[in-house]
Amino acid sequence: MADFKRRTLTLSTGKQIKLFGNSLAIGKSLEIGEGGAPNIFSSFSGIDSGKSSLTIANPYKLTAEELHEIADFQIQLWIELKNKIRDFGINSTKIFNIEKQTDNNVPVKKKATEKAATE
Repeated sequence: MADFKRRTLTLSTGKQIKLFGNSLAIGKSLEIGEGGAPNIFSSFSGIDSGKSSLTIANPYKLTAEELHEIADFQIQLWIELKNKIRDFGINSTKIFNIEKQTDNNVPVKKKATEKAATE
């Protein structure tokens, strides 16, 4: 099983992935990257009455149920990624939930003559 220490993710194969931050994230597209800023729910060191202590940061005032919902959503994405890798392998773009851009949904600037004709 993978282990994460000192900004390094070590896989069971021995392969190491060095990270700039301290977390991994998965997006709705199933792409994986570094998690970035812990700005939704986290802890930080604070000073209270001259003593150092840890404090919870919860700027959105999320409830336990809402945090469970976020965790379930993220778990669902990771499971979906595992299933798609099983189905398509790691060399197929079918793994990712990326909408294809077609000529019909790409905005195109109208030329000045076309604009004048439609007005």
